[in-house]
Amino acid sequence: DSAAFAAIFSQHSGGVLGMVDMFAGGAISRMTVFALGIMPYISASIIMQLLTSVSPTLEAWKKEGESGRKKINQYTRYGTVLLAVVQSFGMAKGLQSMAGPSGGAVIDPGAMFIFVTVVTLIGNGISLIIFAGIVSRLPTSLGQLLEQLWAGSISGLTVLLFAVVAVVAITGIVFFERAQRRLIVQYPKRQVGNRMFGGESSHLPMKLNASGVIPPIFASSILLLPLTVAGFYGTGADTPSWLQDAMTYFGHGRPLYIVSYIALIVFFAFFYTAIVFNPDDTAENLKKHGGFLPGIRPGKNTAEYFDYVLTRLTVVGAAYLAVICALPEVLIANYAMPFYFGGTSLLIVVSVTMDTVAQIHSHLLAHQYEGLLKKSKLKGRRG
Repeated sequence: DSAAFAAIFSQHSGGVLGMVDMFAGGAISRMTVFALGIMPYISASIIMQLLTSVSPTLEAWKKEGESGRKKINQYTRYGTVLLAVVQSFGMAKGLQSMAGPSGGAVIDPGAMFIFVTVVTLIGNGISLIIFAGIVSRLPTSLGQLLEQLWAGSISGLTVLLFAVVAVVAITGIVFFERAQRRLIVQYPKRQVGNRMFGGESSHLPMKLNASGVIPPIFASSILLLPLTVAGFYGTGADTPSWLQDAMTYFGHGRPLYIVSYIALIVFFAFFYTAIVFNPDDTAENLKKHGGFLPGIRPGKNTAEYFDYVLTRLTVVGAAYLAVICALPEVLIANYAMPFYFGGTSLLIVVSVTMDTVAQIHSHLLAHQYEGLLKKSKLKGRRG
């Protein structure tokens, strides 16, 4: 019953469901075939990355190179299917238990409904699905914004302020996501017969924001969990007092919510960076290949220097994430806007756009090199 489900969903849209629905482009609020979106794949990927740091087997696979990466990707797909089954089953059971003013959300509940729902919802995708889901809602949201502007319910100065903030935020995201510290790596010269080899220098790039969009997603999920639980309990007299307090103090734009949001972003920025970059392994691999940082002894000293540089970069990266994600929350709390102008959605849209453009450039460049090689072979044969 789409009308009953829409009425019920509006009661729970302030919690985790609202955030996941934003990533899915409104697919959950309309309960479409792709309601799960890419979330099972993202969850499985994060779990595999976390397990890599604690499981010796997965860590050994990671060090094997391409073959090990294929094994990890395969198990990530298995985990995706498993999580998709669990999430779709939970969604089906939740739909059956939902009840609103106009009745239940499911017309004919039962085992067959659960089976059909699970089979229908199972699926996975890539980051472009999230990008398309977020962007697909922009035309409707901008149309609502223009209607409010013409009706006089929102001032032109407010719209201009948000436009300026959006441009500044996007510019800042592009700048900080491309920013990196390049450490010079020197390789020693070696003599083979009468010829000298090596002696060249390279660089090791260390991103300013190595954790990506994971810290804001984790922080939002944890903070929105009390609101989601409270929404399923309802807003009547039976709601526990601690849930009512949580809804009061952890609402969007509240000071405690913003402070907790910033603290969790900073924590997860350091936590996830420590998982994705291991200074000891990087220093050891560099030492095996004969590389060294000028002025720093290979081995333990190099690992300590990596850790020192990474800590300083993460401080700046965490501050950048906190500003990008907290500033829209402050503006939303003071100015009513018809769409969610969140830092997490901006980070995803801009990051995916940059990655897609970079992949297209690499693809075109590879084709140009292939064309040059073919031409050179033809000329060589003719010569």
